[in-house]
Amino acid sequence: MCDAGYSDPNDTFANFVSDMAVPAKLDVALTANYGSNTTCTAGGDPSEAAAWGTAAPNAGITPSHMTVGNEEYGSWEYDLHSTPNDPTIYADAVVGASGYYQLLKAASPNTLVGIDVDADNQSNGWDNIVMHNAMGSYDFVEYHYYPEAPGSESDTFIVQQAAQELTTNINTLRSELAEWGTANTPIYVGEIGGPYSNPGRQSWSITQGLYAGQVLGEMMNAGVSRLTWWIGFGNCNGANGNLSTSLYGWQDFGAYNVFSDGPDEDPTCPGAGPLGTMSPTARAFQLFSKMAVNGQTALTTTVVGDPADVRAYAATNPSGTAVLLFNDNENLAQPVTVTVSGKSSSSGVTVTAYDKAIYDQSGSPTGTPADPVGTSTWAQPSTTSMGAQALPVTLMLTPWSMNVVIIQ
Repeated sequence: MCDAGYSDPNDTFANFVSDMAVPAKLDVALTANYGSNTTCTAGGDPSEAAAWGTAAPNAGITPSHMTVGNEEYGSWEYDLHSTPNDPTIYADAVVGASGYYQLLKAASPNTLVGIDVDADNQSNGWDNIVMHNAMGSYDFVEYHYYPEAPGSESDTFIVQQAAQELTTNINTLRSELAEWGTANTPIYVGEIGGPYSNPGRQSWSITQGLYAGQVLGEMMNAGVSRLTWWIGFGNCNGANGNLSTSLYGWQDFGAYNVFSDGPDEDPTCPGAGPLGTMSPTARAFQLFSKMAVNGQTALTTTVVGDPADVRAYAATNPSGTAVLLFNDNENLAQPVTVTVSGKSSSSGVTVTAYDKAIYDQSGSPTGTPADPVGTSTWAQPSTTSMGAQALPVTLMLTPWSMNVVIIQ
């Protein structure tokens, strides 16, 4: 490693494929090394990335996506090119017979090759230079979104504004792509989280869960079909992040991961529970899976009244119609009347909800010295079957809640 970091010799790509990717039937996306070559004497070598593209099928998988570099527009990224983090040099490395795109496509024709973007919306900024100079040599663009700086997290912002600001940025990218005649280029949100580093209390609170759920709804409406949260397992941050009492939450730790690594691996996050315990953020993905069904279609929703508290997303569903409803008010329940165009009745309505009260229950002491903050009591979403209903149907959304309503 060029930066003298530690590399576990067992962490090989072949081991990853055989131990995780193949058994779990994962859809694998890779990031090609752009910043350095194998001898740490210059920038990345496209032929090294092509060799990886060739090795992947031999190992047992075909990567669906490969992005040239990671956040190469940022000075924080390691870059040994003559001018680091330069959009012209980056684009020049992508194009041409010896560039990343053609070499990767030759090595793995079914792998989509993408470029880094940052939604800068500047005529002389990274996006416009790279999109123009590399035009015709990318199959998608990859965007990362971290709306908060560590230490300045705000529950009001992340619950009520952050997801919608992501949509604004996606629209900026679409405008930039349209300018260069590539309006239909897919956008991959390759990393997303809350603060960009040093996560604290908010990261395992109901507030980040509400943000994550709204992000999924917003991206469904925006036509973004691929989004990856940073990160599933690993990277507990313990008590190092923002634990301010201004942030809602009972736990005294923060973590990048949305699934617990368990007390053996996560000793500084004891309240995260046993291995695989789901944070509120993970619960948002769980609930959204009831909507994100292959072959179904997003529907248009309209919120009557004040949309500051209530957000609504909808899609067709094998059982009828799925509606995802959020109450972004911390303290007040909100009545919502759900109308389905063309329907006057339903043979069955089912509501699955995760809310502030369920999150609070997860932090209730169990009464044993070994479990002072409910480490084994992370409560699951509740499901209520309402039976046949006349439509429209009125529901009461509990404070700070996400609700999936299946209308048959």
